[in-house]
Amino acid sequence: MTATANEQTSAKDLLRAVIAAQPEDASFEAILRELAFERMLERGLADARAGRSVSHDEALRRIRAWQS
Repeated sequence: MTATANEQTSAKDLLRAVIAAQPEDASFEAILRELAFERMLERGLADARAGRSVSHDEALRRIRAWQS
């Protein structure tokens, strides 16, 4: 489940939604990983909306430069 944060969704509501989507036997660590993933996803989407992204081709070019 990916809960989507918007201007009306509080941080607590988002946390509740992510936690509620986990199986009953989910470990503490698994829940923390899911919460961290959700945060990273939201930050990435915000960056993309704000134009802070690069094209696929540019990303490949940068990776190749790092590898050489």
